[in-house]
Amino acid sequence: LALNPWDVVLCVSGTIISCENAVVVVVIFYTPAFRAPMFLLIGSLATADLLAGLGLILHFAFVYFAPSEAVSLLTVGLLVTSFTASVCSLLTITIDRYLSLYNALTYYSERTVTRTYIMLILTWGASICYGLLPVMGWNCLREPPACSVVRPLTKSHLIVLSASFFAVFAAMLQLYAQICRIVCRHAHQIAVQRHFLASSHYVTTRKGIATLAVILGTFASCWLPFAVYCLLGDYTYPALYTYATLLPATYNSMINPVIYAFRNQEIQKVLWAVCCGCFSSTPPFRSRSPSDV
Repeated sequence: LALNPWDVVLCVSGTIISCENAVVVVVIFYTPAFRAPMFLLIGSLATADLLAGLGLILHFAFVYFAPSEAVSLLTVGLLVTSFTASVCSLLTITIDRYLSLYNALTYYSERTVTRTYIMLILTWGASICYGLLPVMGWNCLREPPACSVVRPLTKSHLIVLSASFFAVFAAMLQLYAQICRIVCRHAHQIAVQRHFLASSHYVTTRKGIATLAVILGTFASCWLPFAVYCLLGDYTYPALYTYATLLPATYNSMINPVIYAFRNQEIQKVLWAVCCGCFSSTPPFRSRSPSDV
């Protein structure tokens, strides 16, 4: 096959995604202190994005060096599983943040750990099921008119994935709106109790709202174009449109480690310790709350 520049860009994107998220996975896996629920959820997100990056690399390698229908189904299934798990992991992190603020007094309990494991099982169970559908026969290799903008996925399969994305996005939007209300209320109560000036309360509230806006804005700008195009497009549309909307979606997996991992102070401490050659597997800290992630 003639080398497609878009495939090269996706492969490079996958390499960067894999390297970034591999660092997060290794740090969380090899640091016993990172066994709190929020770090498990960050680890799930990083694992999903790592698999997405590897899936992009493998897809490029097999398409150009060992083309095969069976391998194509496997790589597409891996990409569907990983990207679905990534989006769902973002939802679980949002749920965890909301509950850490709404039930602050009971957050550090065994029930929180149990809930976290349940969310992880549901996230990866649903993602694997979505990814297995093309391998199990729900593909358009034998019926080209049934193809979607992402071959060999069928139009109906992609509609289900897009509808699931919009449901997740709506849930995240609602949860972050609730988080915003709680943060504003807490900031006002603290300002009243400590006799802060109104300007201090305004600055604190504005900073919290800006952070939430960046998180949601990044997620929406990366995934919405591709999700909308999957609903409106079909196999007759030029492949250029698919590449142009899919590439920003991959950037979400590139940005996630920056937003959810590298900004965390405890993870920063471990990374600095590793860089300085003084790594300790039991750093003396305890994270304050998921809202700090």
